Amino acid sequence: MAKGATSFATFLIIGPTCFFLGILFSSFPYDYNVLWTTPPDREVYFKILEDHVKFLYASPPIISRILHIAIATGLIGFITKLYKPSEANMLFDGASLALYMAGVMVYLTNLVKGFKVITAGIYGNVVPGVAENVGPDDYISREDTLRVFAASNTILALVLVGVLVLQAGQWYALKKEDAEIKEMDRVAEEKKTNKGKKKQ
Repeated sequence: MAKGATSFATFLIIGPTCFFLGILFSSFPYDYNVLWTTPPDREVYFKILEDHVKFLYASPPIISRILHIAIATGLIGFITKLYKPSEANMLFDGASLALYMAGVMVYLTNLVKGFKVITAGIYGNVVPGVAENVGPDDYISREDTLRVFAASNTILALVLVGVLVLQAGQWYALKKEDAEIKEMDRVAEEKKTNKGKKKQ
């Protein structure tokens, strides 16, 4: 694949990845006191996160469409780079794609489900009127649901950072390879020049 096409495909991967990291960073203040600290009155922070999730879920449809377009853009970048792949593509882009798809799965299974559960306010599978037949381990409480949602944001952020690290590693490896090829060409050219001088 041409170097320009590879650079553009890399841009298609890095752009959406940074976009998602920005979204997750903006959610970090809501997740922080739910997941990382134990403030005296944690209920306030559970309520803040719950209200934030409900507000996001009630966003206009254009918001989710932009998000899904960004996800698709990243996938297009991977497909472009993995078309007729080199060894470096298979190693770095293959691993990056695996992480990216892991992030998509976290989004679909944990975050989308979390949005629906938190907005509906139906935590676990306790049916009113039959709660006495349900054991304490048969449902997830409101607090645990919000913690899982916050932890999913953290997991997703780590996965996306992994994608960026692998893309940076690929760029470094290709740059190093180009430098080595140029050095080999220079040495070969010097040998040719020296041989020509000796013949004269």
